[in-house]
Amino acid sequence: MAPLNDEQLHQIRDERKEQIMKAALNVFARRGIIGTKMNMIAAEAGISHGLLYHYFKSKDELFITLVEGAMIEADDEMKKANLMPGTPIERIRKLTEIILDEEGAPFFMLIHQARTADGVPDKAKALVQQYSMKSFVERLLPLFLEAQDKGEIVSGDPAMLISSYLSVLSGLMVLNVQDDEGFQIPEAEFLLRMLTGR
Repeated sequence: MAPLNDEQLHQIRDERKEQIMKAALNVFARRGIIGTKMNMIAAEAGISHGLLYHYFKSKDELFITLVEGAMIEADDEMKKANLMPGTPIERIRKLTEIILDEEGAPFFMLIHQARTADGVPDKAKALVQQYSMKSFVERLLPLFLEAQDKGEIVSGDPAMLISSYLSVLSGLMVLNVQDDEGFQIPEAEFLLRMLTGR
C-alpha cells in the first residue's frame, strides 16, 4: 500500500476535525459548557481522548470555534434573506423555514448557552456581543421595511417586529432541543401570521 500524500493527509485531517466538531456540537447542545467533558466529546466522535487534543487544545477552544461558526452562519443567513428572489414575504417565509430546520436546533442551543450559561469563555461572549440580536435586526430591517411598504406584513415599529419574530423562532428552537414528545414546532406559514396579521 502506497503512503498517503500531503493532500490525502490534509483531507483526512479536515474530515476528522469536522467529525469532532459535529460531536462537540451535539454534546454542548445537550449538556452545556460546564456539563461537557472532553472525554464525552471523544466518545461521541468515536475517537480516543488523546487524539482529540491533536485537533483542539481545550474544551474552551472547541466551544469558541463552534460559537464563532454558528454566529457567522446565522449572520450570513440574515444577509442572504435580503438577496433571495421573490416578494418580501416569500423571502421571510424562506428564512423562517431555514431557521426552523431541525438540523439547526443544536446551533441555536449552542448560541443560547453562549448568551446565558455560566462558564462561557470570554472570547465566546465577545463573539455573541459582536453578532448580537441588534445586528441581526439591522440585517433584516431592509427586508421588513420593504414588506411593510408592500402591505405584506403589519405596520408598526419594524425593529420591534423583527425582535419579536427572532425571539419566537429562537425560543422554539431551544424548546425543540428538549425532546419533549408533546412539543411540536409550528410550520413557517403558521408563524408568519404574527407578521401578516392574517
